[in-house]
Amino acid sequence: MSKKPWYEKLFENYALKYDQESFTRGTAGECHFIEKEINFDKNLKILDVGCGTGRHAIELARRGYSVTGIDISEAMLQRAREKAMEAGVQVDFLQADARNLPFKNLFDAAIMLCEGGFSLMETDEMNYEILKSVTAALKPRGKFIFTCLNGLFPLFHSVNDFIQANQGENKQDYKKFSFDLMTFREHSQLVLEGDDGQPIELETNERYYVPSEITWLLKSLGYSRIDIFGAKLGAFSREHKLTTEDYEMLVIAEKPA
Repeated sequence: MSKKPWYEKLFENYALKYDQESFTRGTAGECHFIEKEINFDKNLKILDVGCGTGRHAIELARRGYSVTGIDISEAMLQRAREKAMEAGVQVDFLQADARNLPFKNLFDAAIMLCEGGFSLMETDEMNYEILKSVTAALKPRGKFIFTCLNGLFPLFHSVNDFIQANQGENKQDYKKFSFDLMTFREHSQLVLEGDDGQPIELETNERYYVPSEITWLLKSLGYSRIDIFGAKLGAFSREHKLTTEDYEMLVIAEKPA
């Protein structure tokens, strides 16, 4: 039996702890930005890729939008369904691999936030398949809004120092850390506490991208307009120019008619 990827292993037992992470507290502001980008049109159908426990999907559904959330982790989806029921909203949560989505020309907008699959894959080809699959799920003139790790940051800063200073609140411990400038991949050995109180040991592998790479990838998929900004927690804005101080970049791409 093949070994599960680190992100699948993590999310089998991390749904409750995930919702306690500091980066999940910007949901309302991020959803407001998404609403502005789609002109507050409640008739549009939104796809949330790598939806996790459904924080963006549920908030958008609460605001009156039709949302489908997909994730590879059934444990995360189960938590998302529970939260949607508690919130009294309807969201279609489906288990699916973002590299092979069962949708064609179905959605008006797609979101993929906080490394919702993209950046986590083991190879660049796998990451590209996610972009390709989401693109196929969008209608003509569909808008794709996502975040990814900003490759400009590690060129100017020590990622190790940043991670140690900004660790989550859930007892994370980095045993080993490295960043490869040839591949723009971060490799680490991470130990954290799962929902059951037991330690989870992971060997992570995440890909950072520079703006020119993202632009080229999206152009190869036919996007007519691509805008990239700095991703500020809970405060996404077209006013935030991407800099070397931004750990993540915010990408907004639009398919041609």
